[in-house]
Amino acid sequence: MSLHNIRLEVMQTLEKNIEVFVNKFLIAPEKIWQPTDFLPNSQSNNFIEEVKEIRELSKDLDDDFWVCMVGDTITEEALPTYESWLLDVEGVSSRNNDSTEDNGWAKWIRAWTGEENRHGDLLNKILYLSGRVNMREVEITTQHLISDGFDIGTARDPYKNFVYTSFQELATYISHNNAAKLARKKGFKMLAKMNKIIAGDEMRHHLAYVEFIRQIFTHDPSEMMLAFQHMMKHKIVMPAMHLRESYGKKGGVFEQFSTVAQRCGVYTGFDYVDILRKLNKAWEIDKITDLTAEAEKARDYLMNLPDRMARITERIVIPDTKFDFKWMNPI
Repeated sequence: MSLHNIRLEVMQTLEKNIEVFVNKFLIAPEKIWQPTDFLPNSQSNNFIEEVKEIRELSKDLDDDFWVCMVGDTITEEALPTYESWLLDVEGVSSRNNDSTEDNGWAKWIRAWTGEENRHGDLLNKILYLSGRVNMREVEITTQHLISDGFDIGTARDPYKNFVYTSFQELATYISHNNAAKLARKKGFKMLAKMNKIIAGDEMRHHLAYVEFIRQIFTHDPSEMMLAFQHMMKHKIVMPAMHLRESYGKKGGVFEQFSTVAQRCGVYTGFDYVDILRKLNKAWEIDKITDLTAEAEKARDYLMNLPDRMARITERIVIPDTKFDFKWMNPI
């Protein structure tokens, strides 16, 4: 049987339990939080006073923090790209069986997208109300990120794609959770709660994709190990890699944004290394048996990678350069 057919067979096997995954890891729209739950009520007589309070509290957080918030918001709002890419993965797309109806995996992706969509909605509104950022420039960057698209190096391979989502969901958890800590230190409890609740969603989604990979390892251990190694060798390309400002080139501000995120402590090289360790542990790759010789070498590479990357990260010096982001310029 070809590798393509084996992957399809594994995906179809996992799909039989898709309702279990949906019920365990996703929450119905009527029961889950919605952005309005955390924002001033526009129908209330106190709306203007509550907005004024947000604007005052926002002044206590520096530009670096708001740059990180902009990056997190734009990343969340590029959701159409993520949904279209995942719906095209082998075993997910309904066209795999020449049907016009969604299969179980496609239903999962759409439900996951529905949950993720709330994140950008909430963050966009708080950025707007804060008065700290140039929203038109933020909106231009968001449109660029969606229209540019991005290649994460997975093709249509479900194994590689689920490695990516396992990693990326944990990375966004870390970023939102650290932003919550910074907001809380400055007394901006509302913003801290917003970031914390979004981080909770990201962790729940991370655990779902980790479970998908765990089950794939039981069915096709060697190919799953090789797919994991492939993604780590080529590194995880964050959506923010392609951030650009108005009239700028694709990816034109990523390096500056990355520097600010590390300087703030919102997302650092050490976080990347920690995610590698967590994935190795979650999938217990040291205990997986029946591997081919090639997959054994891949496992050795993955086991040694976190320490090697930690040594490299320790040598990185984060500059204190002040960057002139258009997102922070007055209109």
